[in-house]
Amino acid sequence: MFAKEYCDVSISMDADLQDDVGATDEMIARYEGGCDIVYGVRNNRDTDSWFKRTTARGFYRLMEHMGVEMIPDCADFRLMDRRALIGLSEFHEVNLFLRGLVPLIGYKTDKVCYARGKRFAGESKYPLKKMINFSIQGVTSLSVEPIRMITNTGIFIFLISILFLIWGIVQKARGVTVAGWSSLIVSIWAIGGLILFSIGIIGEYIGKIYLETKHRPRFLIDETLNDGIRKPDISRRP
Repeated sequence: MFAKEYCDVSISMDADLQDDVGATDEMIARYEGGCDIVYGVRNNRDTDSWFKRTTARGFYRLMEHMGVEMIPDCADFRLMDRRALIGLSEFHEVNLFLRGLVPLIGYKTDKVCYARGKRFAGESKYPLKKMINFSIQGVTSLSVEPIRMITNTGIFIFLISILFLIWGIVQKARGVTVAGWSSLIVSIWAIGGLILFSIGIIGEYIGKIYLETKHRPRFLIDETLNDGIRKPDISRRP
């Protein structure tokens, strides 16, 4: 945000020096070709362990299921020109999940694939606990889908209670029921489903409040036409 006032284009990258500096030449070429944002995307994950590869793929699938637009295998290695940085500054939220926010800016984008090298020095500061927290932050910052999952679960459980009720009536007609069993099970499932459904409804309103407090821009204009047309002077109208 500080750099946007002084640069035509900026490139961000991780401090562990695993990102290929040589890929920046291609990024700049794509920028000169008209792109506002260029993502550096890993062409493979051979340097990662099996666990990290599996969890990373699962994370991107989860975010896609939650309705979050992300660029797979793209961390913080990206090029953004001044216009894109100004667009990012319109997002006033404090907890920034850049991997999900940058695609929301829009504008013309492209990708540059590169081979991620080994860590230059030190050890990763992202153990499993931080990776889980990072995933939770991404989901909760950009999606209210978990709240809707609670609502849908409540509806599903309530429907199961209806099935139990129908099954109990049928068993009663057959004369093979245990006294009090059907009414107890139906009551537990019905009340549990209604409680979850009610929590989900309240959560929907809280989710809307949460999104409103972020003060995200409604739109970012990519291009305007007819800038030279003079606007009518409405102050003289009767």
